[in-house]
Amino acid sequence: MTALSEAPHQPLGEIVVDWQEPPFPAREVMHGRFCRLEPLDVSKHAEQLFAANALDPHGANWTYLPYGPFESFSDYRAWLEQQSSTRDPLFFAIVDPASGEAIGVASYLRITPSSGSLEVGHLHFSPKLQRTPAATEAMFLMMRHAFELGYRRYEWKCDSLNEASRKAALRLGLSFEGIFRQATVRKGRNRDTAWFAAIDKEWPALRAAFEQWLSPSNFDEQGHQRVSLSSLTRVS
Repeated sequence: MTALSEAPHQPLGEIVVDWQEPPFPAREVMHGRFCRLEPLDVSKHAEQLFAANALDPHGANWTYLPYGPFESFSDYRAWLEQQSSTRDPLFFAIVDPASGEAIGVASYLRITPSSGSLEVGHLHFSPKLQRTPAATEAMFLMMRHAFELGYRRYEWKCDSLNEASRKAALRLGLSFEGIFRQATVRKGRNRDTAWFAAIDKEWPALRAAFEQWLSPSNFDEQGHQRVSLSSLTRVS
């Protein structure tokens, strides 16, 4: 059999040098300045999350998720119990370090060590977390942990109609890769899925952009940003 390197007139992908299959992400705390990520613990986080989610009375945050809103705490707790026991997706509670309260959730999913790829998803940010530095830092912590483990590809997928999620992916420095038409059915409706991703070669520049944006010097006395993250990730 002819070796791949000897096959005529057929382009080949670049050789991946010294790459080793990364481990599964562990259930461990990730610390930041504005937030920390704790492995989802129903007994600790369920009531806090349900209370924070109640600040969204119309349930708009659940529109593009395949589940929710949950009318009762018992229903929500039962759902959290199911999620907290899985390895994939691997759920984290996003905790405000000042109050100690969980105010959002995020997860790794479609974790594929053999190809070095994973996805961030199941994002549900309560009104307490939305549009705050903690929300951005939580996404930075998830991305940093994945690349430091040795993953080559970090994915973000959302309903193509979810404009807020698409803008968030771009702001965080992920590249738009296209739309999978009629990818699935969610809550009885068609979902076309928009794909975004960052790869390991892009991570050093992205990390520098996040660290610059999260630096105390980037915020004035009122907590307003001096330089936007999108302006930093756009150049990277």
